Amino acid sequence: MIERLSIVGVGLIGGSLALAARERGLVGEIVGYGRRRETLELARKRGAIDRIAATLPEAAAGADVVLLAAPVGSCAALARELRPHAPSNALLTDVGSVKAPLVAELEAAWGAGAVVGAHPIAGSEQTTVAAARADLFVGRRCILTPTPRTRPDAVTTVRRLWEGVGALVEEMDAERHDALLARVSHAPHLIAYALVDAVASWTHGAEALARAGSGFADTTRVAGSAPELWRDVLLANAPAVREALREFRQSLAAMEAAIAAGDAAALEVALERARAARGRLGGAS
Repeated sequence: MIERLSIVGVGLIGGSLALAARERGLVGEIVGYGRRRETLELARKRGAIDRIAATLPEAAAGADVVLLAAPVGSCAALARELRPHAPSNALLTDVGSVKAPLVAELEAAWGAGAVVGAHPIAGSEQTTVAAARADLFVGRRCILTPTPRTRPDAVTTVRRLWEGVGALVEEMDAERHDALLARVSHAPHLIAYALVDAVASWTHGAEALARAGSGFADTTRVAGSAPELWRDVLLANAPAVREALREFRQSLAAMEAAIAAGDAAALEVALERARAARGRLGGAS
């Protein structure tokens, strides 16, 4: 059991982890820290946290594990501020969607052996603790990205936490994680934002959006996500995202060329190839 877990950023992910860990008896005390007092009060009211930390030093004090559930761009600075006030043997982990650059920064700030990068592949465009739920991670993947410097006991502790809340845990090299997620998460989010922006910016965009059906809504659902979170993710993983976008433009250009040429056979082949690949996602959502 983790005697004291401190969560910095008690939103959907941090709040859901807290609810699940408490429900399953994985932690003793849970301390929460965040920018908005009302959010922390709601987290306490819902039973996600036991105590609100008024400052980062208070959040770090006595923690066995510190979990950063804040935007990727702020995590390194938070780690540097937390480190002097945390026990020397405290572990640091995170939930960021980008791993390689972030883990390197966290190791530099905290001490390499005690940092375990983690990315639970779960959530929604709703990011507040009001949407948190204890079953969010059940049956969902959580990728850990330890480095050659990470202590085995640190990995074991973080693995047990995520497995304990129902996640399917796997370990992966951080660079590989970032390349994969650029293609199935980061670039798709950017494309959804761009599609909505393109329609909204058209002369008759308001009229078009008023008549949008479930296809447009489903395709662009993730464009309802918090812009500040995705700004940080896209910039932190810029090289892989740009490569993913280059591949997307190639595929889009090939389909556009088939339309321009009136080549029904080529267009159908491309659409069927994509349909079959989409079918292999199974129950993914």
